[in-house]
Amino acid sequence: MFKVLQARWQQGYRTVAYPEGPPPELPAHFAGRPQLDSGKCTADCRRCADVCPTQAIQRDEATGRLALDTGRCLFCRACEQACGPDAIVFGREFGLSASRREQLVVREDQPAAAVEIDGVLRRVLGRSLRLRQVSAGGCNACEADTNVLNTVGWDLGRFGIQFVASPRHADGLLITGPVTENMRLALEKTYHAVPAPKIVIAVGACAISGGPYLGHPEQHNGADSVVPVDLYIPGCPPHPLTILDGLLRLVGRIGPLGVR
Repeated sequence: MFKVLQARWQQGYRTVAYPEGPPPELPAHFAGRPQLDSGKCTADCRRCADVCPTQAIQRDEATGRLALDTGRCLFCRACEQACGPDAIVFGREFGLSASRREQLVVREDQPAAAVEIDGVLRRVLGRSLRLRQVSAGGCNACEADTNVLNTVGWDLGRFGIQFVASPRHADGLLITGPVTENMRLALEKTYHAVPAPKIVIAVGACAISGGPYLGHPEQHNGADSVVPVDLYIPGCPPHPLTILDGLLRLVGRIGPLGVR
């Protein structure tokens, strides 16, 4: 027992300081909010759009301007690698969440999306938030990056946010996966079991748009085809810091994107 306590003492304080302090160091290969520059595009070039596995990139034929839907994006960086003139570059900004689906479409010179919920709902749920996690056919990558928030390194509970076993004890749902046909009814029943007022959070490309399964007949292209969604957190999977950032903005612990 003494050795256990000694080892814990030597480890020191391991919980990330964010948001009171700086965020943890992100891995070198981290892909954050994309930066677009259509001025670097060459005429009739569609290499980025052609290599995108989820058709997340669109180029306006009239203006030549690019748009990238982070709700569909798998952050695989295939478009970045295919683009010779660097018209698409994935940055280091980890705050990717939005309250409305259309805000996930990134365009040039567009400010970051806002996370806004009803003021009454925020007053009710802002101090203590209990979530029931629903894996609606996910691969467990988004689930793993969500579950890691419960470890000592992230300590989600210090913000009053916790996961619960029963939807009847929850304030809302955190959904991962594309909502397969076999999970549709289960998700609907779980949603109705959560007492009002309630919120719904879609985490990951699958839960937002169907991800790589977009258009497949055995899934429903994301959670908002079945239940109303209040917060979208894109990624494949989202980094734990991206998920934490979105949750804290939802409950009002930190301000608009770009404001710590």
